[in-house]
Amino acid sequence: MTTLGRGRQRLAQQVIDQLRAQIETGKLRVGDQLPTEPQLESTFGVSRTVVREAIADLRAAGFVRPIQGKGVFVADPKIHSVMSLTPVEIKSIPETLELLEFRMAAEGEAAAIAAYRRTAEQEAAIREANRRMAQLIESGQQTVEADYAFHMAIAAATNNRFYVDVLRHFGPRAIPRGQFPTLPEANDREYLQKVHAEHVEILSAIAEQDPDRARQAMRAHLMASQRRYRMLAEQQ
Repeated sequence: MTTLGRGRQRLAQQVIDQLRAQIETGKLRVGDQLPTEPQLESTFGVSRTVVREAIADLRAAGFVRPIQGKGVFVADPKIHSVMSLTPVEIKSIPETLELLEFRMAAEGEAAAIAAYRRTAEQEAAIREANRRMAQLIESGQQTVEADYAFHMAIAAATNNRFYVDVLRHFGPRAIPRGQFPTLPEANDREYLQKVHAEHVEILSAIAEQDPDRARQAMRAHLMASQRRYRMLAEQQ
């Protein structure tokens, strides 16, 4: 992802922080409807992409919930958390955050190396893993293994066995939602499509042999996940 992409991540975090503050101070109460996307764009001076990214993260953390055909409404994150997370899942949050922090450094660089070192066959393997995940999302099946395969294919495309060894050591548990099966986002189609879109950006950068963009796209992908689980941690 480019500098523009990094800026979008920062803007999304600002929107998240401000909407959370409104919810936590009672300015927006449980059951209240959020302003429409155009209204939020105007209020915060950001693009629709930024607004959607922020809402997706707030939704994943249980602060808001969409109602088909009506809009997005404020949910009770404490009730959501208690209902959704098991004691084992709650204990897993700190480790998940540490793992994402590590992956951000290791896989960000792996994506950059893959961008200039991958072979045509390795690029095809990354593309196939990405296509497989899209199919599973469409059919409503589990995507953790396909998600992991995508990241493993990128590690393999570095042609450096240590990147492969590290990711293989973690296995599919490297994919956070696999450790939190009771979270709505684990099987939420809209959320999974967002994850897939982030994968598409990473793949595009690797295919175009743009190391800087690949590095930033991977980091942005993992930062978005880190943001969601940090919000969960704050609710416990």
